[in-house]
Amino acid sequence: MQLSAQQIKFRDDFLSPLKQRLYYLKSLPMAFVSGIRLIHLDQKKSVVTVPNRWLNKNPFKSMYFAVQSMAAELSTAAPVMLALHGVDASIALIIVNIEADFVKKAQSQLTFVCLDYEKIFNTISGLVQAGDSATVTAKTIGKDADGDEVATFYFTWSFKRRV
Repeated sequence: MQLSAQQIKFRDDFLSPLKQRLYYLKSLPMAFVSGIRLIHLDQKKSVVTVPNRWLNKNPFKSMYFAVQSMAAELSTAAPVMLALHGVDASIALIIVNIEADFVKKAQSQLTFVCLDYEKIFNTISGLVQAGDSATVTAKTIGKDADGDEVATFYFTWSFKRRV
């Protein structure tokens, strides 16, 4: 599955550190403040990092779950946005469910990896007529600096093709 020229431009723009920071300042200020970074995006995987720093910590000396959730969401939202740039349609989207399993205290930088681009793209591509809707659940796994799994998130995205 090849990326279109429009998808490649979107990916390259989003991966540009300057453009990414400007986007965060405009649209996702908490991602800017927390230091979240999208570091890889293609049709195979999306990779997002979030540092463990004072602003991101809770009183228990670990990373606050909301910060982890933001990074995890971006790791599934980036492939959703990439897939949307690959279809010639107006599609509304919203997250309708979130599930998370926390297995270890987050006390270092976390890296979230989502491998569900193909599933996301196929779901979006299946919306052929105005009013068609579908959902897809994207999984992302967060690992700490030692490579140990810290959390797994499941984001259910709902899509509806507009007129």
